[in-house]
Amino acid sequence: MAALATLHCLTGCAIGEVLGMVIGTALGWGNVATIALAVGLAFVFGYALTMVGVLRAGVSFKQALKVALAADTVSILVMEIVDNGVMVVVPGAMDAGLASGLFWGALAFAFVVAFLVTTPVNKWLIGKGKGHAVVHAYH
Repeated sequence: MAALATLHCLTGCAIGEVLGMVIGTALGWGNVATIALAVGLAFVFGYALTMVGVLRAGVSFKQALKVALAADTVSILVMEIVDNGVMVVVPGAMDAGLASGLFWGALAFAFVVAFLVTTPVNKWLIGKGKGHAVVHAYH
């Protein structure tokens, strides 16, 4: 269950991360601005993916947002710290550009590391009845 919750989180984070990195890089933004955009979009898409399923259960937008915030905030936060940390420490990854194998390879590696670090966090949260455990009432 924790691995599936982490994969769900990773999907939203990856959509936001890739979109943010592409936009920031295409606009010639610096690393800090690009990472800030990528992190912001990762949270938006992470929450949105959860909200879609919860909204299908017939709850209000406000309640779905509360559920998404409770379910995903810690997971997304850990994932973002880890994957952006990896991108920053891989030499040249942030400056490699969108056409570079280094950029995309480092990003893929960052997602794998983030998944491996975040899965035990999600397992602990689910065991405490928190995190993605709060979403299960709506599926």
